[in-house]
Amino acid sequence: MMWPSSLQVRLGLSLGLVLTILWLAAATVTAVIVRGEMDEVFDSALRETAERILPLAVTDIVGREDQGVTQRLAPIREHDEFFTYIARDAEGRILLQSHAADPAVFPPYDGPGFGQNATHRLYSDAALQGTISITVAEPLAHRASVAREIQMSLGLPLLVVLPLALASIILAVRFSLAPLHRFRTRLEARGVRDLSEVPAADLPTEIGPLAATLNSLLARLRDAFEAERSFAANAAHELRTPLAGAIAQAQRLRSETKDPTIDARAAEIEATLKRLARLSERLLQLARAEGGRLRMDQSADVRTITRVVVEDIARSTENGRLMLNLPDTPVLSDIDPDALGILCRNLVENALRHGAQNAPVEVTLTSDGQLIVANEGPAVATQTLERLTGRFERADAKTDGSGLGLAIVSAIAERIETSLLLQSPRPGETSGFQASVRLPTDAPNAHVKDREHWP
Repeated sequence: MMWPSSLQVRLGLSLGLVLTILWLAAATVTAVIVRGEMDEVFDSALRETAERILPLAVTDIVGREDQGVTQRLAPIREHDEFFTYIARDAEGRILLQSHAADPAVFPPYDGPGFGQNATHRLYSDAALQGTISITVAEPLAHRASVAREIQMSLGLPLLVVLPLALASIILAVRFSLAPLHRFRTRLEARGVRDLSEVPAADLPTEIGPLAATLNSLLARLRDAFEAERSFAANAAHELRTPLAGAIAQAQRLRSETKDPTIDARAAEIEATLKRLARLSERLLQLARAEGGRLRMDQSADVRTITRVVVEDIARSTENGRLMLNLPDTPVLSDIDPDALGILCRNLVENALRHGAQNAPVEVTLTSDGQLIVANEGPAVATQTLERLTGRFERADAKTDGSGLGLAIVSAIAERIETSLLLQSPRPGETSGFQASVRLPTDAPNAHVKDREHWP
């Protein structure tokens, strides 16, 4: 027999099964005891009947005028006669019998006491020095019928009591395990980044140590993640100054040297240092996305932040590829402005870097808070899309980049309880790439009207 995996079902079934077995055993033992007591009562009644009838039978037989004649007593009214009797003389002739007595049932008198045949329980006694004997018989079927009625009276209540008892057990088990269900619900309701302690004050004593161990594990994981983020952020921050100094030295070397070979090597060093600087900046952003608070207490219009970020990128690229579409009404969101700037910058720079070089990059903010960045280019395979949000993953290994941009955006989206949607080809097109994030906002619906394009 395979037990169910549910603890609640296991407890209910085991307690119900044990209760049923104990109740049936108790009912069986009670029935056996009652049957023994019942036999004693019936035997006592059988003997008392014989002892009461025998003197009357003797008086009647002795006072007769016609001796040796069988007399059958007629009933006063019709009734079921459970006790029948016959009185006989020393030669075995029947002198007196009850109206329903069957002589074939009564064996010859062989002394006082109890006897039994296949159908009746018997008691015999004698008077006048054994010259007159009486035998009283009771049908065994009568005793069996009474025993069945007693067993039914003991068993029928079980059909009502047992279901009620099982239902009570199920309710009691469910009530007892309610704190465990609440503990599980609190765990399920947590976000993947929430490693704070789970309240467990209402748990039973047997489950409390398990919850304490779980909270201890969460605390150790939280400390480990904080140490990892702190190290990444501190390392990236500390690298800024020496990297800036190294880039400046490489640029100074290029300006002072007239040797083409040295100038080329200095250019390579400068490019490498700049890539390292960008990587350290991405690591700082990733630490910010995973560790900081990304929701504010008040909402602000995110159109301004989006415009500032896109304008800044447009000034640095100067290739006329950026197009910004904003709604004509404010889009209010409680996302942290720095987090939104990091999110928007990474999406736009990713589109500029990996999209077709001569095609525009469209940045659209809808009135319901959806930020969409789309670019032209070859369609990306579905398998590649699924891994692009991983750290240091790039669709094309030959393309310059750190492989952290979409990972940073995905981390921010997860922290603000939304998701990053990647689509390729673009909806309604046969090519291109589109990334979208729905910001937390309750702004009213409006149409996108303002369109800006930087030549």
